[in-house]
Amino acid sequence: MKRIVLVFLAAFFSVSSFAQIDTLKQERQTPPSIKKWNLKECIDYALANNLTVERSELGVGSAEVDFDQARLSRLPSINGAASYGSSWGRGLDPVTNSFAAQQINSSNLSANASWLLFNGLRQHNTVNQTRSSLGASEQDLLKAKNDLILNVAALFINVVFNKELVQNARFQLASSQQQLERARKQVEAGSLPLSEQLNLDAQVASNEVTLVQQENALALSILRLKQALRIPASEAFDAEVPQLEPEDLVIDQSRDEIFSIARQSMPEVKAAQLRIQSTRFALKAARGSLFPRITLNGAINTNYSSAQNVRFYPDGTFFFAPDAEPVAYLNQDLSQGIYTLNRGGEFRDYGAIDQFQDNIYKTLGVNLSIPIFNGYATRASIRRSSIQHRLAQITAQETEQTLRQSVETAYNDALSSSKTYNASLRQVKAREEAYRMMDQRLQAGSANSFEVQVSQNSLFQAQTDLARAKYDFIFKKKVLDFYQGKSLEY
Repeated sequence: MKRIVLVFLAAFFSVSSFAQIDTLKQERQTPPSIKKWNLKECIDYALANNLTVERSELGVGSAEVDFDQARLSRLPSINGAASYGSSWGRGLDPVTNSFAAQQINSSNLSANASWLLFNGLRQHNTVNQTRSSLGASEQDLLKAKNDLILNVAALFINVVFNKELVQNARFQLASSQQQLERARKQVEAGSLPLSEQLNLDAQVASNEVTLVQQENALALSILRLKQALRIPASEAFDAEVPQLEPEDLVIDQSRDEIFSIARQSMPEVKAAQLRIQSTRFALKAARGSLFPRITLNGAINTNYSSAQNVRFYPDGTFFFAPDAEPVAYLNQDLSQGIYTLNRGGEFRDYGAIDQFQDNIYKTLGVNLSIPIFNGYATRASIRRSSIQHRLAQITAQETEQTLRQSVETAYNDALSSSKTYNASLRQVKAREEAYRMMDQRLQAGSANSFEVQVSQNSLFQAQTDLARAKYDFIFKKKVLDFYQGKSLEY
């Protein structure tokens, strides 16, 4: 009769144990009150608030300014100038160039324009150089975003991994608590010694410590993700556990095929190629300094002086102030004549507007500059540009080599993670069956609590290894997808 009662109690606690497991599974699916962020939301937020990305965006803006300046430098340059001044005592009239012992107010207006017609195609090559540099800066921005995306994805998956470890630790604690409660009743019934209860009590305490450690690891992983997103530590945050199926993540391409795609899609490779173009155009621009320079120049100038009291008209006549003396002049045939004062009309002031209109002076000319010797500056610039071009080629080769090594390493890691995941999956199934049989033996009285603890710890370790292998494989497979230009979304 006693044996029948023990079997009944064991069956009752077994059913209770499975019911509690189902309850734990339901609790894992219950959404908390805190808003959960999925991976895409984390990536979008990080891209919008990351300082490194913002710095790269400013670099693109600076490159755009250089490109615009290079394009617009092909247009003529126009400058204007204006001056006004006063002088006292005997001095030189800046307009008539005659000496006058009075206060003179004078003003000068001028404008000049210059248009570079030819300089060895330096401007053309500089425009192409800045255009290539702008493209390289844009690719650098994409590279900065890619680095940030990979970092956020790794931190996000680490949070999801630690959340699963916390759930495993809670499950292990609940299971050991059930065993302790069952052992306590069996001890009270006299079917088990007190030592079995004490061993299970110690196991419960150990599982509580494990749960605290896993919760601390989860909190730390969430903190690191929040720091990457620039979210204050005091702000509520939680990550949404995606529905991940590692079985569907099949590596169906070779490492060479993945590298071939990555070589065409990765921004660091494109940036390196664009910098080769930029330095090539810079070298051509430097060589353009060896050619002559042709410039078209033009200017217009006018002035005003308060001392000017003689106005010249287009018909060849002058108008004098009432107190002016006769003025000697030369006719077109170089014969001398004298203008005498005509007092028949009233004299009007020769104002600034009239003088500005009458004193307009225009020039137009072409300038040719031929480089002969400039202290080896041009040759030195060409040599430096040639060195920079070669360095850009070496950098491009190093970038491709680094990318190939990264793809090959990621490919091998993904294959290894796939094998580890499959092995861990089989191990968990075996440990679950072993623990189930050990639990039945404990209920039947053919096993002690120590044997159950060993089996339970082995199951928990196998589940931990499986979770680690699963998320490691998922992330590394996603890295391979990322090298192929696919988005990191769940």
